[in-house]
Amino acid sequence: MNAPLFDPDCRRCERLADFLDEVKARHPDYHARPVAPFGASDARLLVVGLAPGMHGANATGRPFTGDHAGILLYQTLHRSGFSNRPDSTHADDGLELIDCRITNAVKCLPPQNKPTGGEVRNCNGFLRAELATLAPDSVVIALGGVAHKAVISALGLRQADFAFGHGAEHALDALTLIDSYHCSRYNTQTRRLTAPMFEAVFTRARTLLDATRDD
Repeated sequence: MNAPLFDPDCRRCERLADFLDEVKARHPDYHARPVAPFGASDARLLVVGLAPGMHGANATGRPFTGDHAGILLYQTLHRSGFSNRPDSTHADDGLELIDCRITNAVKCLPPQNKPTGGEVRNCNGFLRAELATLAPDSVVIALGGVAHKAVISALGLRQADFAFGHGAEHALDALTLIDSYHCSRYNTQTRRLTAPMFEAVFTRARTLLDATRDD
């Protein structure tokens, strides 16, 4: 039996499950459950984030939707030809991803947006199953160091062999991993990550995918 890519009823992390119960009590209209991956089932680009944001994916039920981090991400996806529109406001807004899927290293909202190492490991099986669905020569973009390490772990590789760095490119058997700083409010407002820096990562992914398609 194939491992599941997602479990909408997962409660294997007690701290996260209890926190979601508290959030749901405070915000009855919020999704406040594990957040499913979003995008094309046969995508050749997989974008891996950290975890749902309190008032973004945790509220709307769709990754990077409704919060600051999603603004730059969806604008960049649109400019790179991976989506049909440049913004993502709610789960029924008509947004479609093209040859792209977005997921998170941790599928549940963590307190203060900081999952523990154990919580990342508990969720790693879902990421492992998702990576296994990708066709050869697909591209994975890791948004931040936690996502990068989660991808390396899911593929059973040694962390020491693959150092995280913005724009770093790693050959992982049949996949290519490209690292990026996370498109968080902190990173963009401090200019640690600029729009051109972020777009360059997705332009590189587009170049790699187009070259494979041309072959």
